[in-house]
Amino acid sequence: MSRIGNNPVAIPEGVTIDVKDNVITVKGKLGELSQSYDTVEVKIEEGNVLVTRPSDNKESKAKHGLYRSLVNNMIDGVSKGWTKELELVGVGYRASNQGNRLELALGFSHNIVLSVAPEVKVETVSDKGKNPIIKLTSHDKQLVGQVAAKIRGFRPPEPYKGKGVKFVGEILRRKAGKSA
Repeated sequence: MSRIGNNPVAIPEGVTIDVKDNVITVKGKLGELSQSYDTVEVKIEEGNVLVTRPSDNKESKAKHGLYRSLVNNMIDGVSKGWTKELELVGVGYRASNQGNRLELALGFSHNIVLSVAPEVKVETVSDKGKNPIIKLTSHDKQLVGQVAAKIRGFRPPEPYKGKGVKFVGEILRRKAGKSA
């Protein structure tokens, strides 16, 4: 029994959903997303999207909740959008952007220049006395997470001082230093 898969997904105002040839397409005010699916059935009834499985084989059970979550994330993305915030912790760590071109100074000999996908909106905030913050916004949750993970991968936070690129609100496990 899938607890997530059995829940219907409500369709908000201004969102249209089209199901054709094992591809579900969601259109809203922020954009358009599509996802192919297999081993499950997707139906639209009374303003809700229902994901059901035709049989109880192992693959259908495994993908039932997955496709329901993907449909829910697509609907939330085209209606509200997704945001991830990254914080640069360290002396001299800076971030700046010109459009979708992000420039990072993370303590290496050269700055890192990253061209972000056009679907992702990049914003950098640098207040005096606070750590610089990078805000990533898009209608595609998967793409925002992928870009955020790539940026974090340039300089992951280290466990002794906590320096590096971390998500805002992320709790790091800190280690004690040398005891002399």
